[in-house]
Amino acid sequence: MQKLMSLWFDSANKSRRLILMLAFCTWIAGCATTTEDKPAPVADTVVPATVEEVIPEPAPPPAPPKPPKPPITIAAVGDMMLGTDFPTDRLADDDGKGQLSEARIYLSRAQVAFGNLEGVLMDGGEPAKVCKDPSLCYLFRSPARYAEHFRDAGFNVLSLANNHARDFGEEGRDASMLALDKVGIAHSGRVGDVASWQQGDYRLAMAAFAPNIGSHSINDEDAAACLISKLAQDHDLVLVSFHGGAEGEGAMHVSDVEEFYYGESRGNVVGFSHRMIDAGADMVIGHGPHVPRALELYRGRLIAYSLGNFATYYGISVSGDKGVAPMLTATLDEDGRLLEGEIISFRQRRPDGPRLDDRQTAASLIRRLTRTDFNGGGLEFTDGGSFRPSISPQTRPGESPRQEPAACDTDGFSPSQPVSPTDQLSHR
Repeated sequence: MQKLMSLWFDSANKSRRLILMLAFCTWIAGCATTTEDKPAPVADTVVPATVEEVIPEPAPPPAPPKPPKPPITIAAVGDMMLGTDFPTDRLADDDGKGQLSEARIYLSRAQVAFGNLEGVLMDGGEPAKVCKDPSLCYLFRSPARYAEHFRDAGFNVLSLANNHARDFGEEGRDASMLALDKVGIAHSGRVGDVASWQQGDYRLAMAAFAPNIGSHSINDEDAAACLISKLAQDHDLVLVSFHGGAEGEGAMHVSDVEEFYYGESRGNVVGFSHRMIDAGADMVIGHGPHVPRALELYRGRLIAYSLGNFATYYGISVSGDKGVAPMLTATLDEDGRLLEGEIISFRQRRPDGPRLDDRQTAASLIRRLTRTDFNGGGLEFTDGGSFRPSISPQTRPGESPRQEPAACDTDGFSPSQPVSPTDQLSHR
C-alpha cells in the first residue's frame, strides 16, 4: 500500500511538474512573441500651397556720367564784302577767289567760323534805296556764286543783319539767304531767321542783331533776351552777333552808354551784350564801327565789341585803323566759358585782301583798348596775341544762375525801327 501511494505521489508530482512546465513554456512563448503595433491612422491634413517669395530684380547700376564734351574753337571776323558789280563792275580780276586765301589756313583750324556779310549775294535786281548823292551812298551787290568763296574759306555761319543787308530790299536778302543755303552756310539777320545747326558734339545757335529795318533789333533788349533765352534751352551753345555802335576812327572806345551815328540810335552795346549773356548767350561778336574795339570777359563769356573790317574790297575805306583786320579765335568749354583765345593780326592790302601782319597791329590795338576801356577786361594777354581768363574757369567764384526773362514772347518779336538816313550813307 505504501508503495502504491509512493507511486501515486510520484505520478502526481510528474503531472504537476508537466503542467507547470507547460504553463511556464506558454508564458515564455507569450513574452517572446510580440504583436507589431499598427500605425495610428493619420488624419487627412490640408497642406497650404507654397507661396513663392517674390524677390525684386536688383536695381540697374547707375549710368556712368557722360564724359565732358571736348572744347570747341570759334573763329570770328568782322565785315566782309568781296566786290560789287553795282553800279559798275568792281570785282577782282580773279573773281574774288584770292580775297580770303590767307585767312583760309586759320579759319580751317576752328570748328565754327563766323563773319558779317555786307551787301547782298544776288545776280541782277534793282536797288531798294534811292541815293540823292551817289558820293555818299554805297550799294553792294556781289554775284551769288561768291557764296562759294566763303564756303571754301571755311565759313559756316554768317550775319545778314546790317545796314547793307537790304541794299536791294528784302528780295536782296532773300537772294543772299538762298545763295548761302545752297553752299551749306548757316545765317541769321532777318526777324525770325536764326541759325541752328549741329557741329560735332554741339548743337549751336547764332542770332544776329542790328538797328536796321527788318533785322532782329539791338534796341529791343527785352525781345532780344527772350529770343536768346529760348535758344539756350534747346542748344548747347548760343552765339550772338550785333552790328552796332558808332563808326569811324573816333569811335574806337566803348562805354556803357547808348551810341548814336547821324542821329540814329546804334544801341548800348555794353548793356546789350551783358543782357544777352545774362539770358543765355555764350559769346557775343560785334561789328559795325569799321574799327577794332576792346574785348571783355563777362560771367566767364567772351565779348568782342567790334572786329572792324576784314575783307572789304573797293567801296569800303581801309585807310588807317579801318584797314586793321583782326581774326579772333576763342576756345570754349562745354558750358560756354572761355578757356583761351588769340587775336590773329591781318591787315587789308588792296587788291589782294587781308594779309598776315607781322607787326601784329590788331593784337596790340585790341590789347590796349581792353586795358583802357575795361581795366583789362578780366583777360591776360601775351605779346603774341594770345589771351586767357585772368581767373581760370576752375577757380572762378560761383556765379548766380542766368535768369530767363519774365515775359518772353518771341512770336511777337518786333522789327527794328523804320529805315533811317544811315541805311543809305557809306559810314566810311
